[in-house]
Amino acid sequence: MRPLGADSDSHGTSATFIDTLSSFSRLHRAQRWEGTFGDFLANILPANPSALARSSHEYIWDMLRWHGRGAVPDAAENVRARELFKHELFGIDEPLSRVVDYFKAAAAGSDVGRRLLLLLGPPSGGKSTVAILLKRGLEEYSRTDEGALYAIRGSPLRENPLNLIPTSLRAEFRQRYGIAVQGELSPWARDFVEREYEGDFVRVPVERVFLAEASRVGIGTYAPHDPTTADIADLVGSVDLAKVAQIGDEGDPRAWSWSGAVYAASRGVLEMIEILKVKREFLYLLLTLTQEKNVKVSRFPLIHLDETILAHTNLAEFHKFLQEKENEALLDRMVIIKIPYALSYRDESRIYQKLVSGAPAFRNVHLDPHVLNLAAVFAILTRLTKPEREGLDTPKKLRLYAGEAVEGMPENEGQRLRTEAPEEGMTGVSPRFVINAISNAITRGNTHSLTSMELLLALKDSIESDARMDAKQKKAWIDHLVTARKEFYNRWVKEDVHRAMFASFEEEAQQLLEKYLDEVEASLDHRQVTDPITGETRAADERFLRSVEEKIKVSVSGKLSFRQEVVRKAMVAFKAGEKFKLASHACMREAIEQYLFEERRDVLRLVTSTARPDEEARQKISVVQQRLVSEYGYDEHSAKEALSYVTTLLAQE
Repeated sequence: MRPLGADSDSHGTSATFIDTLSSFSRLHRAQRWEGTFGDFLANILPANPSALARSSHEYIWDMLRWHGRGAVPDAAENVRARELFKHELFGIDEPLSRVVDYFKAAAAGSDVGRRLLLLLGPPSGGKSTVAILLKRGLEEYSRTDEGALYAIRGSPLRENPLNLIPTSLRAEFRQRYGIAVQGELSPWARDFVEREYEGDFVRVPVERVFLAEASRVGIGTYAPHDPTTADIADLVGSVDLAKVAQIGDEGDPRAWSWSGAVYAASRGVLEMIEILKVKREFLYLLLTLTQEKNVKVSRFPLIHLDETILAHTNLAEFHKFLQEKENEALLDRMVIIKIPYALSYRDESRIYQKLVSGAPAFRNVHLDPHVLNLAAVFAILTRLTKPEREGLDTPKKLRLYAGEAVEGMPENEGQRLRTEAPEEGMTGVSPRFVINAISNAITRGNTHSLTSMELLLALKDSIESDARMDAKQKKAWIDHLVTARKEFYNRWVKEDVHRAMFASFEEEAQQLLEKYLDEVEASLDHRQVTDPITGETRAADERFLRSVEEKIKVSVSGKLSFRQEVVRKAMVAFKAGEKFKLASHACMREAIEQYLFEERRDVLRLVTSTARPDEEARQKISVVQQRLVSEYGYDEHSAKEALSYVTTLLAQE
């Protein structure tokens, strides 16, 4: 039976949502505007003339900046303009910066605006999402005061009403309002003005329009289902024979079907999906439209169109396109931006988190705290090239790409490595492959929990059953699973279990760090240490210092420089008014953690020492398990597996 208060809560929620819908409807009605061109010039234009003369590139650039208005105020303009993509796309900030730079340059009037924007990348890499977000952003922006758009009412091209101004009056208009009119009336609009208003353009009706992909207003999409039978009429329209029968003239604009995708995209954006699959005549038409802002169809003069063409394709089609020499001229008229897979496992994990949170199948399933990160590590390993630098292997490279400190490597080494391998991320496993494996593991499982080990088995099964891969690739990817487990999961799960053995790990670790600093300073200054309890003085505890340093393989010959570096960082923190913490020094953090973990290993060894631990041992293990659940993100099932796995690792050491 439903609780008594459930209905009232439900009704309250429904009422609130209905109020929200009503408010939206009222606002939408209030935003509508209709009037004559004369009314538009008198009442609308004076408020913001430059905004009403924007090109499609200028409009998109303003949209990106509008969406970035809530970003950090002192952030760079390029960063603020990426705000539209922030919650949906992860790990491709550099390609997104290039997309933003394209619109900025095009809006400034440079020749970039005469180039088709082509996004190139592997499947499921984010190309379509970039296009979708731009289209959604335009729809939302067009409903704001800043993004208000006006058009000749009834025009299938949603033409800018300023195009009504005769060429002979445009110089005077520019002097008066400070803006230049670039567009020309379409054949439809010329016929409409002459036939309906006898050339009196001041009386031509104007309305505010709202961009919407669903209603094909300012946003068009084209996908070639079968390139061999594709008809260019899908882009530019064709003669409507039914209307010809009524009107009697094939050259009458009213007899033309203006349903082509380029007309739907007028004033906004045209998304071309898998563009390199279309016939060459399609490409020439699109590139001419981008370059000259017009298209040519039979029976009509050049038709002016202002729109941004955003295309995307995959690597296989692009490489095929490159092999044909006659395509060189076409490539020269494109701005090509690579959209690779993420190369940071932290960013890749955020992609999985987004996909998981939106899937109904995952809502009641508990994922242990390392499932998504472990899947991400495997995915990144498949995308990396083997480093040739001495002392650097693939796991270390992966950690550098994630922004982690690696001993012996400078902080900016990750960026340098990316520059050396520009093709990384263009191949490898896709996020879709990983999510499919996770889904299969959950649907086959009998519990509402997925552990890291179950994930590895699911990925292994997906690799072995994939008919697209040969035996060599399957072996390589399974080897990556082994690397992900040994180099990353083993360390993560051991840290969790070890920390769970402490009542207050952070506090004890900080105390140990401070003790190390005291001893190091005494050692470097050659002074005595005073015991806080007995008051006795003694020399610095060299045995303690070395027992900590040996955990991270600091040699005897290198101990002095290591200690000096630690003290230097501690002094920097002190001068900045901050406390020197474990997070301040990655190597010290690892050393302190390992030192503390060694002290508690005997607790876990009790589990492996006998098949039936005594009551005291069981209680200790129970406390650790409960702490894993309450503080570290495990559930009962995954906590038991983590404990069992770590005790097995300890038995092998």
